[in-house]
Amino acid sequence: METTTTGRRSPDDAVGYVHGYTDLEARRLDDQAGVLAGLLHGGTRYPAGSRVLEVGCGVGAQTVQLIGGSPGAELTAVDVSAGSLARARAAVAAAHPGAAVTWVRADLHDLPFADAEFDHLFVCFVLEHLADPVAALAGLRRVLRPGGTLTVIEGDHASAFFHPDSAPARAAIGHLIALQAAAGGDGLIGRRLHPLLDAAGYERVTVEPRTMYVDGSRPDLVQGFVRDTFTAMVGSVREDALAAGLTTPDEWERGIDGLRRAAGPGGTFHYAFFKATAVAPAGGAAAGQAPPRASGSTSRA
Repeated sequence: METTTTGRRSPDDAVGYVHGYTDLEARRLDDQAGVLAGLLHGGTRYPAGSRVLEVGCGVGAQTVQLIGGSPGAELTAVDVSAGSLARARAAVAAAHPGAAVTWVRADLHDLPFADAEFDHLFVCFVLEHLADPVAALAGLRRVLRPGGTLTVIEGDHASAFFHPDSAPARAAIGHLIALQAAAGGDGLIGRRLHPLLDAAGYERVTVEPRTMYVDGSRPDLVQGFVRDTFTAMVGSVREDALAAGLTTPDEWERGIDGLRRAAGPGGTFHYAFFKATAVAPAGGAAAGQAPPRASGSTSRA
């Protein structure tokens, strides 16, 4: 669930990332992917030999899950960040030694692939960071064969509610949403997946919620999701929230403490992800779509 960040932007990244490019954030993404694997990847299986493109693979947290679920697929993973691709390569090598993945550094708006090169596209926690997700989705149609499938997964930060309720915690979540919006992203994008995909020209669009509910009877999720995923995600924007004048140190700590109480005795927590699938129309690439062009941010590894 993943925008310029103060002092934390990686120099080789063409787009910002509201949570930062730290080792701590990389670990959070790995933890998140593991705890959410069944919830988000359930039902996603690609046939052996099918050509699959993961768009915006980041540090490889979802790549590891894709390989585990579809070991025979021919997977290509693309990201704009050389540093993230290096982490992704290492993560896959550790989890699936010998797995064949084609790694490509490129901007998703300028992919160096032929028309209709892939049978399936997988896009997870990427659209929320884009200023124009419709244009991005429409552009991706060029590399997807007619009748090929697209899977998109996003969260919606306003779907978080918890017990005991905490106004400071709700305010902290609101600061994350505001920072993402100020940088051109949308932390509420999960609720918009159907109209976005429809506007981008896809067919047979379906969207379903994948709900995470946690209480004391699920201690693994109390730790893995409430503490290590959601609270850590909100906590990652502390410095930016303070720099923007959205909060004070004391107010921020009260907000994070409110989230921690939801992970304590008697606490409960709810969050909704949205998983969409769609099909590329028989017409193929979007009308007027320009062919791919080489750029300095494109390389294969």
